[in-house]
Amino acid sequence: MTISLEESNRQEIEKRLQSKKIDWEAVVEISTAHYVFPALYCNLKRVGFLHYLPQELVNFMEHITNLNRERNQQIITQAKELNTLLLQNNITPIFLKGTGNLLAGLYKDIAERMVGDIDFIFSKQDYPEAISILIDNGYLPKRISNFKHFPHRHYPRLIKENKIGAVEIHSKFLNSKYDNEFNYSFVEKDMQIINGYAVLSYANKINLSIVASQINDYGFYYNTITLRNAYDVFLLSKKTNAKDAVNSLDTLNHPLNCFLATCHEVFNSVASLDYNNTKKTEAYLSYFNSQFSNPQKFKRHINRVKIFLSIKSTLIFYFKCIFYKQHRNLLFSRLLDRSWRKEKLTQLGFK
Repeated sequence: MTISLEESNRQEIEKRLQSKKIDWEAVVEISTAHYVFPALYCNLKRVGFLHYLPQELVNFMEHITNLNRERNQQIITQAKELNTLLLQNNITPIFLKGTGNLLAGLYKDIAERMVGDIDFIFSKQDYPEAISILIDNGYLPKRISNFKHFPHRHYPRLIKENKIGAVEIHSKFLNSKYDNEFNYSFVEKDMQIINGYAVLSYANKINLSIVASQINDYGFYYNTITLRNAYDVFLLSKKTNAKDAVNSLDTLNHPLNCFLATCHEVFNSVASLDYNNTKKTEAYLSYFNSQFSNPQKFKRHINRVKIFLSIKSTLIFYFKCIFYKQHRNLLFSRLLDRSWRKEKLTQLGFK
């Protein structure tokens, strides 16, 4: 995915393609699982390597990429409508993640990025008003229920009839101890306006791409990497100094630096992905690489982490229920909600 910008990687990949020893089924499986299938196609096409691929695979990749381009064009159109609506009400949405990158023109082809929701963040003062405005304009929760929602970094996803993208309205980026360090106030001071849209600075785009994977999706615990986020970080590292971006944070510095290190490793030592080479980071990289040399051991590690995180989240939840009235009230309202109980029983295998 770096071959259109990194000459040494382009040469290395061409040699491997010429060897005709590529497991294309594995390539498709990994790239689709990491949501980088269109990005892979776009980069191969950009450097003229598609003739090395089986024609049936090329046709399939082209079809999926075209579909994603059409979807992203609709996402951009919808984002424009949302931006206009909110600005008319004197609220400035800061667009995040994939949508923010599309609006900022990060990709040579908008088809490269697979986008889920339209994410934006507001100040704590504007957050409730933004929710009301969108609801008044037909954006509604997917599932209507009587219980209130537990505190979260974003409001439950909102959807609107005949609109392709669900909307996530954020008041913060993180649910953890790191929220005091990386938050709206931190990113608002150097946000940029591109083509009339408010988006994060390139440095904070890097930081958000990493915290979304390392913290919110627990990648730091699992010692894994998400290639979609890694590809965004690679492209953003061509816009700003990635190591400086990571070093702008304190408590988050180590988990973010570890992700930068894995990007450097996975993308074959790209210079723009230089990182702080510390003993702790080297230990993290060693464990990361063990998934390739000893996959069974790494699988056991993943299972242990899953159990640990499950126990940790349960204990934290009940701790809050004991000491905070708000959490108790939210728990009771949820337990009294018939649709929620039915959903949980179904998940447990009871009908």
